[in-house]
Formats: sequence, C-alpha cells, structure tokens
Amino acid sequence: MEKSCSLLVHFDKGTPALANEIKEALEGNDDAAKIDAMKKAVMLLLNGETLPQLFITIVRYVLPSEDHTVQKLLLLYLEIIDKTDSKGKILPEMILICQNLRNNLQHPNEYIRGVTLRFLCRLNETEIIEPLIPSILSNLEHRHPYIRRNAILAVMAIYKLPQGEQLLIDAPEMIEKVLSTEADQSAKRNAFLMLFACAQERAVNYLLTHVDRVGEWGELLQMVVLELIRKVCRTNTGEKGKYMKIIISLLNVPSAAVIYECAGTLVSLSSAPTAIRAAANTYCQLLLSQSDNNVKLIVLDRLNELKASHREIMVDMIMDVLRALSSPNHDIRRKTLDIVLDLITPRNINEVVLTLKKEVVKTQSGELEKDGEYRQMLIQAIHSCAIKFPEVASTVVHLLMDFLGDSNVASAMDVAVFVREIIETNPKLRVSIITRLLDTFYQIRSARVCSCALWIISEYCLALSEVESGIATIKQCLGDLPFYMASEEGDGIESSKKSQQVNSITVSSKRPAILADGTYATQSAASETAFSPPTVVQGTLTSGNSGNLRSLLLTGDFFLGAVVACTMTKLVLRLVEVQSLKSEVNKASTQVLLIIVSMLQLGQSSFLPHPIDNDSYDRIVLCIRLLCNPSEEIKKIWLQSCRESFVQMLADKQLRETEELKAKAQVSHAQPDDLIDFYHLKSRRGMSQLELEDEVQDDLKRATGEFVKEGDAANKLNRILQLTGFSDPVYAEAYVTVNHYDIVLDVTVINRTKETLQNLCLELATMGDLKLVERPQNYTLAPESSKQIKANIKVSSTETGVIFGNIVYETSNVFERTVIVLNDIHIDIMDYISPAVCSDAAFRTMWAEFEWENKVAVNTVIQDEKEFLDHIIKSTNMKCLTAPSALEGDCGFLAANLYAKSVFGEDALVNLSIEKQGDGKLSGYIRIRSKTQGIALSLGDKITLKQKGGA
Repeated sequence: MEKSCSLLVHFDKGTPALANEIKEALEGNDDAAKIDAMKKAVMLLLNGETLPQLFITIVRYVLPSEDHTVQKLLLLYLEIIDKTDSKGKILPEMILICQNLRNNLQHPNEYIRGVTLRFLCRLNETEIIEPLIPSILSNLEHRHPYIRRNAILAVMAIYKLPQGEQLLIDAPEMIEKVLSTEADQSAKRNAFLMLFACAQERAVNYLLTHVDRVGEWGELLQMVVLELIRKVCRTNTGEKGKYMKIIISLLNVPSAAVIYECAGTLVSLSSAPTAIRAAANTYCQLLLSQSDNNVKLIVLDRLNELKASHREIMVDMIMDVLRALSSPNHDIRRKTLDIVLDLITPRNINEVVLTLKKEVVKTQSGELEKDGEYRQMLIQAIHSCAIKFPEVASTVVHLLMDFLGDSNVASAMDVAVFVREIIETNPKLRVSIITRLLDTFYQIRSARVCSCALWIISEYCLALSEVESGIATIKQCLGDLPFYMASEEGDGIESSKKSQQVNSITVSSKRPAILADGTYATQSAASETAFSPPTVVQGTLTSGNSGNLRSLLLTGDFFLGAVVACTMTKLVLRLVEVQSLKSEVNKASTQVLLIIVSMLQLGQSSFLPHPIDNDSYDRIVLCIRLLCNPSEEIKKIWLQSCRESFVQMLADKQLRETEELKAKAQVSHAQPDDLIDFYHLKSRRGMSQLELEDEVQDDLKRATGEFVKEGDAANKLNRILQLTGFSDPVYAEAYVTVNHYDIVLDVTVINRTKETLQNLCLELATMGDLKLVERPQNYTLAPESSKQIKANIKVSSTETGVIFGNIVYETSNVFERTVIVLNDIHIDIMDYISPAVCSDAAFRTMWAEFEWENKVAVNTVIQDEKEFLDHIIKSTNMKCLTAPSALEGDCGFLAANLYAKSVFGEDALVNLSIEKQGDGKLSGYIRIRSKTQGIALSLGDKITLKQKGGA
C-alpha cells in the first residue's frame, strides 16, 4: 500500500553494514553524527527498507536529545514507520512514542511544541492520539501564537478522522470561542478554516455576524472567507445576494491577492453586468499596479476569458487594457494586442488606432533593443484594424510608410503588405499612397520590400503623371548605364588590374578590398566606385548617386532584376493607354529596353559571384519580347489579370477569417420543452440590483441554451480499450481521458472466477515521454466482483507513447503469483495537436528555422489530388494554410502547407507536394518540420499509417 509521507527523496538501497553504521552513530554523543544517521535512516525507509533493529536504539538515544534538528528528523522517522501490525492493531512499543509526544507537547521550548503539533496533523492512529488530547487542547491557550495556530490545525486534523467526532465532541464550539478572542491573524485564519471544513454553519454565522469588519481582517483570513463564499453559493445559489456585498467590499482592500480572488469569485458566481464590470476593473488595476510579469500574464489570461464570455462589457474596458503596452515585456504586449484586436468596434476604433500610432512613434527613439520587433507587432495590429475598419486607414497609412526603409526587414515587409492591401480596398487613398511611395522608394534597402513596392507601382500608377513618375523613380534608383563595361583592350586582364589599383578596389568577388576610409568593398559593393568596370568608364558617378536598386542588383539579386523588368514593362504598356504622343511612348520604351538589356548583360558577365538564374533570365527575355511586339491579349493579362488575382486573394483571405470567427462563435440551442421564466412577473421584493441583473442573465442563458451541455456518448465509447481477453480469469478494460498535461486511465477490473483474488495489483510501465505519477496498490477482489482503479500519467511532450503492463494476483489455492499480460495502450499524437493559423511569412520563417524534418514518400490508392489532401488534413487534424483558390484547377500538380499547434506550444509544419503520374497514381513527398524530434517522427508515423486511404 502507498505510504503517506511529507519527505520524498531518492536514496540508494541500504545494506546490513550501513544499518550497523547508522546504529553506532545514533548511540554516540555527537549531534551532527546523529543528524546524518537519522537522515540516512529516513531515506532508507522511504526506499522500502524496514530497519526494525533501529527502533529501540532511537528510543534510547534519540528521544532524549534536546537538539531541534534531531527532534524534527525523529518526527519524520515516526511518520514513516509502521505503527500497526498486519491486523491493524497498534504495536505495543508505540506506548513509548506516545509518552515522548506528551512530553513534547508540554515542552518549555515553543519550537518543539509547534513541530510536534504539526506532526500530529499527519497521524491517523486514534490509539496514539487519544491520550494526547488534553495536552493538545491546553496548547490552544498558550501565550505564543505559533503554538496556538498549530494547535488549531491539530484539532482540525483529529476532528476529520473517522472517529474524530467522538474524540473531540465539542471541538467546533471550542474553536469558535478561540476565533472570537484570538488576536493573531494566522491563528484566526486557521480557526476559521477549521469551522469552514468541519462546521460550515458556524463559519457562516460568524461571517454574517461580522460582515462590517471583513475588510479589516488579515489577508489570509479574507482568502478563506472567499473560499467559503464560493462553496456556499455553489451548493445554495439562492443565497448569492447576501454574500455579493461582502465580495464587493473586499475589492477595495490593499492586498492584490485578495482582490484577484474577489474578481475570480465574482465571475464564477455571477453573470450580472455590474459584477462582471467590477471584476474587469479589478483585473485592469492589477495589470497596471503589479510589476511582476508573470502576474500580468495571468491577469491577461483572465481578461481573455472575460472577453470570450462577456465581450460587450470588455469593449468598454479596451483603453484600460491597452495601458498594459507600457510594459517592456513582448509577451505581455503581444497578449494585450491580441485581446484588444478582438474588442475593437466602430465606437472605439479611433482611440485604439491613435494609441497604436503613438506607440509606433515611440519605437523610433531606438532606446530599447527590441524596438523593431515591437514595431512589427504594432504594424500588424494597425493592419488588422484598417482591414476591419477601412475608414481609419487614411490616418495611419502615411505614418507607416515612413518605415518602408526600416532596418528590421520583417517590420518593413509588414508595412509593404499593409500598403498593398489598403491601396486596393481604399480607392480614395490610391493617389496619395502612390505619391508618397514614389517619394520614399529610394529609402528602401530590402530586396523583398522593393519587390512588393515595385508591384504596387506597376499596378496602381494609372494617370499619365504617375506612370511617368514611376518610370523616372525606378531609373533614378538604378543609376546611370551601363552597370559594367567589358574591357576592349587586348590585355584586358592587365588593364583590369591597373584599373583596380586606381580605384583601390579588387574586381575579384572572392576577396574584399579595403577602401581609403577603412571600409570593405567588392565588385558588388554599394558605392559607385565599387561598381566601376574593369576599365575606367568616362563619367564615373560618385557614391552619392548610387540608387538602392543598383546596389541590390550588383549583389547578384536577379529575382529583383526580373521584378524591375516586369514593373517597367507594365508601366510602358500603361503609358501606351494614357499617352497620346507616340514619340514619347517610343522614347520610354527604348529607354526601358536599354535598362533591361543592361541587366541581362550584367547577369551574364563574369564579374558577379553567381550568374543570372534561368527563371529570372526567362522573365526578363519575356519582357523584351513583349515590349518589341505587344499584343492586346498579352496586354490584358499583364494589366488586368494580375490585379484580378490579387483581388481574389484578398477575398479568399476575408472568407477564411469569417469562417474562423463563425467556428469560434458559441452555438447553443434551447430545448422546446424548457421552462420559460417571465422576469417581469417575478417578485422583486428584497432583491438588490445585482441580484436582479443576475436573474436576467440566468434567464437569457437558459433561453439560449447555454446551460445545456450535450455529452457525446459515442465518443466516450471510442475511448474504452479492452486490456484482457474474454477468456482470462480477470477481465480488464480502460477508459482513457486525455487532458493537456496528463492522462487518466480509469481501469475496470472484474474477477470472473469463484475465488477471492488477493494482492491484486495493476502494474503499468510507459515508453516515450510518459511518466507514472503513483505507485501501484494491492487490492483484494471478491468472487465475481469488480474494482475501479485509476492511474495518472504525466505527459511532457507531444510524442506518441505506449502504456503497457500486466495484472498480478494471488489465490488461496495457488501459492505462485498469476500474471496476465495486458494489451498495449497507444497514446495518439492527435490528442495533443489542434488546427492553428499563422501567416505565410511566419510559416516560411519557422520552416527555415526548424531543424527536425521527416520526409514521407506518398504511397496511396487515392488518385485525386484534392481528395488526398483532404484525407491528410482529416487524418492529421491540421489546418490547410493554402487558399482554396490556389488549389483549384486540374493541372496534375498540387502543393499545400498545413499547420497545427500542440498543447505544449510546439509548432507542427507540413508541406505536401504531389504530382499525378501517367498511370493515374499520385507520387511526391510529405515533409514535416518541427522544433522537436518527437512531434516530427510521431506525425510522420501517423501519416504513413493513414495515407493509403484506410480508416
């Protein structure tokens, strides 16, 4: 049987020699040696050793010791040892212990008395306790509060024993007297706790008698009062009104712990708007007054729960919640923004956006290290606000465009995506956005941001002046042509070397050169001097005339070069439509062709570390062909179809967000035969405003069916696993309940024989990141009877685990133990992961960072790509991030990204890439990435098992 003890420490098994050493140390006069010996004895006992030879030695040499540490270890020893025989009777030698305990309870030292009283709280043998009761009760009136508070706890523990009421008949009455006269706050709290646990009516009467003084009580006592109120109101909901006044009064006490518990009690007991508003106000005050980040995160979790159930009240608190952004911790800021974004309405959107704008401006100071990360969060929040309420876009878009040149690429990219979406959804802002973008384009230093900005310029420069400004801006950022010039001299290499010496720059891309000012440069450096061709070119530009596009192109980024070519091609095609003078069109077209051809020459030169890639080359050549021979059909594709695809992408995104909101919405239904309560016909006599509001809220919940909880019986049946066969003498089955961090096995064991089974034990073991919490216990099972056995297993990571074991028992006829091996219980990874959503950028970032990858080859009988994707989504419980419009069509190829999150906060990424072969079969790979090995392997095994299309 499991033994109870307050000390659980691992210790190696003992030997007879070690037991003799302990005995010798205990018989000596050295207190330090005794302390060490007692510690060893306690640890050996905890590991299953009996050490019966030590008891008399301890009685003779340890009991008389005056050392406090020795006495404390003695009490631990007495707590562990067996005090009864096999029949449950007290061992005769325990009389010696009883006498020692009585002496301790009358000891002049307060510490000895106190620890002895605490020891008695963990003693269950009434035969030992009964002679000590007069001494325990005398300590209730001791002058020292430390002894009084422990004496009260001892009385409570004894009264809770099966025969405790006979031992202490008038204990509640005595403790009530102590409570009325006690001055020490801790002792008073223990006394009230005793009444709360053992005589609830007396505790309630005392509370109601001193209602006006509850606010003056100590923090510990107030916490117990709140616990009592919760218990009383749950058992008798009709009495909530009289206790609500106490809770409201406790909201004004100085203790943060008490007001936090008050707010939680209000929310759990009442759904009245007044109560919820008071609780929300309390949480907001704690959010600002507490400096501990953990406390703030917990309070934000409570506010998030309130938001889910009482959104209309939380909407009024949105500005108070926003004040939490003053914290420098990014987790707090992120959680605050998540809550606020769900609470914005047309009434508060302007205030929220104004606050976010002020925070963005603060990040420009650069005082903190992670200003860029915080700015990115704010930009994303403003983006969400502007999408939900387009009318606020005009107030923020120009401010955010100042950050297109931000050194934090992620933040600048978020701004570019925001501008791209706003310019489409807000046509009135198109002209001002284009003008501002063309003015600030030269500040952009990131190739990704440049690509997005160039696409915006190509699609939304519609007027003649805008098109001409767009072409001029790009030309200026590219600088003068050519990008390089090959040597025409016979000794090109010699000339090249001389030129390099003149410019203090090496042409070789392998080694950097050191300039006169101490900086490094190569052929692809940012200064124009570094871009100088092998021979000296007339009209060499100064470094100040170098544009951002030129700098990026000369590093070999020809994807950006292809984007530049496509942008200028689109602008020329649009110029054809808006410019009446053909000569101007021809001039612009010629200039653009010259720029595009120069980029091709640069890409094919030997002065860059990597030549132009095939995809970029093909796109640039396509632009040249289109400019030389434009057709109406191709012009329509370039000038209209691209925009239409973007509009469709935004529509799909909006549709997905709407579907997610609908999925989160609580669906509840009332039954047709439910009782209807007419609120206006009720008697309101004697009811407070809070009680009236509570009645209304309860009626509303009942009317909408919120109180109805439907149980899925079929799902419960699926969780029952058979552990033994029907022909086995002992039948066992388990109901598996998977919680976030633990698994509960509710095992039903049935004795199918006509004999009594003795010492029946359910022995379990685990494989994987699973851990048994408690040791197995032995049971006696009568013939044809059953027993419910519960086993708790802790889970530490998202990994498929296995629970295996056996049932061992003895019978009176057979002396050997019988063993029945149980079926294995496989813990499914699907119980720990749930579908989640993240942005494409976040998915790509995590995909690049995660080091564990599991590559699973496609092997299925399913022949339709979409059907196979749906099957994988259903089997893995993941969310498809790829838009439905991107999966449409029948081209024989399909690529999709799936995402899920585990209860432990782990991310699971899946990329599915498949192709239909000529014989109709699907081929390809499913790649899984995660930060930990367990989730990648487990998810791969699951997909391998399920992908063939089976159950």
